[in-house]
Amino acid sequence: MARIEELERRLRRNSQNSSKPPSSDGPEAPVQPRKDPEPGEKKRKPGGQPGHEGHHRPLLPAEQVDGFEDHYPVQCGGCRRRLPSRERHLVGEPARHQVTDVPPVEPTTLEHRCHHQQCPDCGTVTSAVLPADVPRSWFGPRLTALVAILSGGYRLSKRSIVEIVHDLFGVEMSLGSVTACEQAVSMAVEAPVAEAHDFVQRQPVANADETSWRERLQKAWLWVMATPAVTVFKIHRRRGAVAAKALLGTFRGILTTDRWDGYLWYRGLRQICWAHLLRDFQDMSERKGQAGNIGRQLLGNTKRVFKHWHRVRDGTMTRLGFRRSMTNLRLDFERLLELGQRGRTSIAGMCEEMLKLFPSFFTFVDHEGVEPTNNFGERQIRFAVIWRKTSFGTHSEQGSRFVERLLTVRASLRQQNRSVVEFLVQAYDAALRGEPAPSLLPRIHDENHAFASIAA
Repeated sequence: MARIEELERRLRRNSQNSSKPPSSDGPEAPVQPRKDPEPGEKKRKPGGQPGHEGHHRPLLPAEQVDGFEDHYPVQCGGCRRRLPSRERHLVGEPARHQVTDVPPVEPTTLEHRCHHQQCPDCGTVTSAVLPADVPRSWFGPRLTALVAILSGGYRLSKRSIVEIVHDLFGVEMSLGSVTACEQAVSMAVEAPVAEAHDFVQRQPVANADETSWRERLQKAWLWVMATPAVTVFKIHRRRGAVAAKALLGTFRGILTTDRWDGYLWYRGLRQICWAHLLRDFQDMSERKGQAGNIGRQLLGNTKRVFKHWHRVRDGTMTRLGFRRSMTNLRLDFERLLELGQRGRTSIAGMCEEMLKLFPSFFTFVDHEGVEPTNNFGERQIRFAVIWRKTSFGTHSEQGSRFVERLLTVRASLRQQNRSVVEFLVQAYDAALRGEPAPSLLPRIHDENHAFASIAA
């Protein structure tokens, strides 16, 4: 009987009661119910709500406009008289309407000619060599960077990149040239990515997560370590503590993760993701007997935790009031988990594992700047998950290095509102000249290497 119940429970697993992604839910999975309107409140219609201030494209200042065209009315809207086009009859400021377009892109080709010269004394013929800062490939820094960002920043396939480069720029490019551009940019950003990895290890708070990957058709894992200003990625063949240590390095701050065993070695403060706990408690609540009863109580308490947290985040509850309100909830959570551990139920093992991590459930209550969920880390890795589904992973170690480095560059620069394209152009150009690449670190950071604008 217990085996049948366990098999039925596995069949009921979905994204709401387990760590399965929503994309794996079948048609039989329950639909998340919509929140019912409050008494007296009308049901909301799709789209913008009444009183919502719309978002409009701001007009560019006059100094940034390339040209002006003036239009004058030709006939009076009252008496229908033909109006003279004289400026002395104008009233008020004109209504402004701006149209932005992109001119046709014409690629430029610079031919480097290395001449041969014969010595008038000995007759030796000497050939000129290309300067060190001239690319040995057929493509310059900007086109090379664009190819890399189309691949690593927009998840396009190599064939799609070849078509886009031809359609937009009229440049012929082979599939092998796309790979060569990727590797050239990957080598150019190697040092900035290593510097970024060192930077995140010195931050006070970080989020970590991992997702499956494939390298050479073999199982691998893509890891992410996200901080407010810089995010780094790493592809590793392992999912356990070895890979987690390679990612976290010397990090000793507060680490937000799920309950995965790969982080059990970490001796610093941890915050266990409450979104994962919510799904675990939902799974418990769907079981029969005492296990289901305990799960429903844990689920109800979890909803109260989020309710209090949302008030703190919105400023309607002080941190002191929040800590006081969580005191009884902590005790109740511990009591229920101990009850589930002692009982001869299907959740005894899960409750025992949770009790081992119980001190890490409420780190966000005692330390400001810590979120109760790992949503930030999961958002950072979601882009890579979609890339994995369309590319089926990487086919070499060099390809894996390109993926993790471009993901690091893209995520970190987007967090800092910096241009990814310009960064890659500058990095590749610096590599050609033998100069240091630009940094991925935030341009404004304090003595403790924390992002100053985040604290502000």
